[in-house]
Amino acid sequence: MRNSTKFGRIVIAAAVFGSGLFSGAAAQQASDQIAPERATATSASKRVEAKSFMVAAANPLAAEAGRKVIADGGNAIDAMVAVQTVLGLVEPQSSGLGGGAFLVYYDATSKKLTTFDGREKAPMQATPKLFLDEQGQPLKFMNAVVGGRSVGTPGVVRLMEDVHKRFGTAQWASLFVSAEKLARDGFVVSPRLAGLIAAEGDALKTYEGTRSYFFDPAGAPLKAGHVLKNPAYAETLSAIATGGADAFYRGPIAEAIVRTVRNAAGNPGVLSLADLENYGVREREPVCLAYRALDICGMAPPSSGGVAIAQMLGMLENFDIKGFGPGNVQSWRLLGDAQRLAFADRERYLADTDFVPLPIRGLTEKTYLGERAKLLDTDKALTKEAVKAGEPEWDHALLFGRDAALEMPSTSHFVIVDRQGNVLSMTTTIENGFGSRLMTNGFLLNNELTDFSFKTHDHGLPIANRVEPGKRPRSSMAPTIVMKDGKPLLAIGSPGGSQIIGYVAQALIAYIDWGMPVEQIVSQPHLINRFGTYDIEAGTAAERFAEPLKAMGYEVKAGEMTSGLHAIEITGDGLTGSADPRREGVAVGE
Repeated sequence: MRNSTKFGRIVIAAAVFGSGLFSGAAAQQASDQIAPERATATSASKRVEAKSFMVAAANPLAAEAGRKVIADGGNAIDAMVAVQTVLGLVEPQSSGLGGGAFLVYYDATSKKLTTFDGREKAPMQATPKLFLDEQGQPLKFMNAVVGGRSVGTPGVVRLMEDVHKRFGTAQWASLFVSAEKLARDGFVVSPRLAGLIAAEGDALKTYEGTRSYFFDPAGAPLKAGHVLKNPAYAETLSAIATGGADAFYRGPIAEAIVRTVRNAAGNPGVLSLADLENYGVREREPVCLAYRALDICGMAPPSSGGVAIAQMLGMLENFDIKGFGPGNVQSWRLLGDAQRLAFADRERYLADTDFVPLPIRGLTEKTYLGERAKLLDTDKALTKEAVKAGEPEWDHALLFGRDAALEMPSTSHFVIVDRQGNVLSMTTTIENGFGSRLMTNGFLLNNELTDFSFKTHDHGLPIANRVEPGKRPRSSMAPTIVMKDGKPLLAIGSPGGSQIIGYVAQALIAYIDWGMPVEQIVSQPHLINRFGTYDIEAGTAAERFAEPLKAMGYEVKAGEMTSGLHAIEITGDGLTGSADPRREGVAVGE
């Protein structure tokens, strides 16, 4: 079924597997016990086709803001600023000015792919014992999250300015117009946002600023359809538009951030003005792996996403995944156990390389991955004993303990392609849904520090992802650009905490090996195995594999899977994009 709209040709695709076919125990338990950012009810995904440019983002207002910027002559980086600032208003539980982001960017002029790390940093007064109680035991996760203790130095605003100065073409101040107008005039609370507020309950009422914004005077959560104004956010945007990122990292806004963190009743933090003033974005080389004659490129640490996906694909390349197809349970055995092996390496080796020398080359080297793949050459689930970190070739001789840090399924993702052929994939977050539950100047503050390991050592060995002053916590965010013959072919990514890695890897396999179009790769039912339990998406065709997987020796758990995949395919015929139907996202273009 095709419809014509001003945004291009749209094709509706059911969120099913085509043609009747699928066409750490402790970390798992803890993850199951903490409510994620819930998904919107699944509907059909839409295939959007355009000739010149496209934006795919998690909210229609944000996507439209990006579309307008490019339609008015801006480029992908300009549009990124508009998209992010609107997302921070209309989807505040997922990302915003108080958070951080990873950006993978292809510059059409230089024909170079690079990445930018706008991840939050631990305050300089933070110590490895930040999340230990008086007895030296790790705090319960939510006790650490709510309040100032979990707040890291935000990076999004500095990231926006740095990359705009280097690549943007539109006037900086013009990029804040859409978000500022929506904040002053008000926007309609979506069913998704209303549902998430209601589901949060008392945690979101802990602090007055957050309580008064998300609840009415009687204490009832805001309803879908309510017109919500945020004049404080508008003032913040106006200050940044006029004074640049320094207006955020210095002066009254910075002072308010620090005051909010340090005065958080019951759980104060240690963020300082110096932390904000000294924050810097890092440009990093992408992690790329050749797979089926394509180059799959993503973020380097402190994100574990690029390395883990490269490892999974490097192992799976040794098997005929295409021949098995999506309807064969062997495909899911291989995918699931490849992810378990990648996660075993992730827990031991991956952290902020500015602080810890890591064997990145060794972890993604084809010989090493070929040896790891031999473990998959069976027809049964790998035993717990078999799933352990490997021994990659090192540039430095260090040994680390195992880290079972949690990462909750919140976050947002968007992809943009402009007229000039610039392509970006950006994953942005405040970590847990509604972050630290602290609000100042119209935006929520992150709880990103809880992505660190709460423990400092494991059986006498230091944990690579332990808290250290100025360090960036490990992430699973996986903004990805697939290259073919040196040119971008696909931009993709997703929110979803540590499940992001599985969401993106599954979408890449579906696209490359199974030939699915973009509207199917973002909507296909999910099967993910991080820590031994095979998570399958409840109420979908994935449930047909529950019994076959159990017969192979897996523990299987059905549940909600909160992906938010957005993808744009770039071909000689134009652009094709789609947004995950589990959320409120859209793809728009011309």
